[in-house]
Amino acid sequence: MNNQNNHHTTVSHTMIKGSCLTAVFMAMSAVAPVAQAAEDEAKIALEEVIVTARRQSENLQTVPLAVSAFSSEDLFASRIENLGDLQSHVPNLTLHSGDAANAVIYLRGIGQIDSISFNDPGVGVYVDDVYMGRAQGSFLDVMDPARIEVLRGPQGTLYGRNTIGGAVKFISSRPSNDVEGYVEAGYGNYNQFRAKATISGPIVEDVLMVKAAVAHSSRDGYTQNLFDGEDDYDKNTNSWRVSALLTPSENLSFYLVTDGSKSNPTHSRSPHKETPIFSLVSGAFINPTDDPFVVNVNYNNLESLKTFGVALTAEYSIDDVTLKSITSYRKMDYQTKIDLDGTVDASFGIYYFDDQDQFSEELQVIYEGDKISLVSGLYYYKENSTNTGGANAPVFFFVNIGQWDQTSTSKAAYAHLKYAATEDLTLSLGARYTKETKDISSYGEHFFGTGLTTAEEMLAALRTGVGYAINSYDADADWESFSPKVGLDYTVSEDVMVYANVSRGFKSGGFNGRAATAQAYNPETLWSYEAGFKSTFADQRVRLNMAAFYNDYNDFQVSRFTVDGGGNFLAVFDNAGKAVMWGLEMEFTALLTDNLTLNANAGYLNSKYKDFFDGGVDVSDQRHLVNAPEFSSRASLSYEHDLGDLGTVSFNGAVSTRSKTYLTVSSSEILAQDAYALVDASIRFTSADQLWDVVLSGQNLTNKEYREHGFDLSAFPGVELGYYGTPRTYNLTVRYSF
Repeated sequence: MNNQNNHHTTVSHTMIKGSCLTAVFMAMSAVAPVAQAAEDEAKIALEEVIVTARRQSENLQTVPLAVSAFSSEDLFASRIENLGDLQSHVPNLTLHSGDAANAVIYLRGIGQIDSISFNDPGVGVYVDDVYMGRAQGSFLDVMDPARIEVLRGPQGTLYGRNTIGGAVKFISSRPSNDVEGYVEAGYGNYNQFRAKATISGPIVEDVLMVKAAVAHSSRDGYTQNLFDGEDDYDKNTNSWRVSALLTPSENLSFYLVTDGSKSNPTHSRSPHKETPIFSLVSGAFINPTDDPFVVNVNYNNLESLKTFGVALTAEYSIDDVTLKSITSYRKMDYQTKIDLDGTVDASFGIYYFDDQDQFSEELQVIYEGDKISLVSGLYYYKENSTNTGGANAPVFFFVNIGQWDQTSTSKAAYAHLKYAATEDLTLSLGARYTKETKDISSYGEHFFGTGLTTAEEMLAALRTGVGYAINSYDADADWESFSPKVGLDYTVSEDVMVYANVSRGFKSGGFNGRAATAQAYNPETLWSYEAGFKSTFADQRVRLNMAAFYNDYNDFQVSRFTVDGGGNFLAVFDNAGKAVMWGLEMEFTALLTDNLTLNANAGYLNSKYKDFFDGGVDVSDQRHLVNAPEFSSRASLSYEHDLGDLGTVSFNGAVSTRSKTYLTVSSSEILAQDAYALVDASIRFTSADQLWDVVLSGQNLTNKEYREHGFDLSAFPGVELGYYGTPRTYNLTVRYSF
């Protein structure tokens, strides 16, 4: 299986100061020498990028949406090993692992920071067109991909469920009709070890093909725990995928995918104490350590995540019509214990167990005509989740457990029509009607003074009469939403397309699972206005795509922690008010010479709250949106040198930047991350027969310390906690393809 040319990689341009217009000017200035170079050198051109953002295979440059796409070769060359590594490669994207192995994903300032499963993500993650219902299990390791696409802006028409901010699509590599595959291994600092292998081929040629992929990833923790001298936030993950493609006839196919993973590190991820906290045990303040990768905690000895999924996609084509069915089942089991007082005191240990499963069925009718094309469908989704959580904090007399069972059901009908009004002008009309229902049953007990001290003991004793102060309730609610979309795109020339869209996004409401009584919150809604252009010029050697957007965001859902009038801890999850966001995005690729490539992207995001009611008081002028940096960018240069019969060697260097980012709903200045830049580099050798690849790479080479997540618990127990991004890492990877 040969590697493809990496010239179409979508990456980004450095922008530390100034506006997005400055970044565009810098990118455009690189075009000047290209036209002359095109006359002097053998003709080379950017490769065509195919995406399925609109549920059909299309050239990226003809899709009137803000989409970033990464092929399997792009992902390997850029050393993207998990979804978090995509963050700097996409304008206005924030993507990292949160406090409880959850994927924290924000696009254009829209997402969800809370890790508990009673709420839904604001950016949907899809694996082979199957929606991932929980944030846990969605921070995917990249294993044998065909492509990853990031769709910015609400995708209410074709994807619908909880894609108010956008969607991240992982498309796995399908079985092939030839025997092929690869074996890969890599080692780096922190005893980082990765291994991957795939094999694909026919069982019955042209009729039945199968593929298998496995992956292992492990490392020591980035953080040292003074309490026991061990590492904190280590990794030990095994993943697998088996797929089969059956094509009994030319117009009929069945694609079956099963996958699973098991992550079982020794310790959970402990945040660094950023402020002193008063210790009732010692009667004195305990100060933070100077090193953010040194903690001193006693409640971090559990972290376990298991996933399993199966999906069957059936397609039948009759002339211009395709009928498609996507049937899936997924299951996830997650357990963790997190120390949220940042000390060795038994002050605020939190545990959380989630046992979740989901079923979905999607039926599609796709029509492709000369002037009209249509993607329409019916969607059904049902999720069952049993969540157990509580506090192990005897110092504050909290030893409790809560268990809530939640069933979520979503039903939808949608249609997306494209009409070619003229040869160059296309009108798009879309609509989705959604009805969602949530049923919750909550039950909780206190165990302080009973002699039970662990989460496992409390779970075993639940409902047996050992506990006391029982809180319980049953509640249900349903919501309906109509999400339309109207768009126009116009082909100015063979290489330039302009477009404009208006669309509505929707995210379901629910109930605050941490509360002792039924506390409902309303759905989020958003109107998005987007205009942009996509262009290729300089004899197909330069690609420039830009988008401008304006979002009117209502009833945004926020999670925060506070105390009531009696000093009791409160976990609040409600609708806070309204916000607006507008901004610009640029993606740029230029083949400066036949062996030198410039990739750049830049994002500008202006966001503010119009209303933010906290305890009945409008604090909008005191708050900043979470994970919404004003500027973000990345720029890389890749140089490839021909070694003759040996092969090629390529050098890549990249700088990414982000401006000041607020990490908590409280807009804590202590936890806010100031502007910073990260530097990555790699050297890659590819043999002449393209069977061997050797890559030496380094990330965050300046060892920048930066926060990517935080907890403001200043109200109780009186501390602010920060989660830091990956320190400097380097590794050597060898791949053999066949």
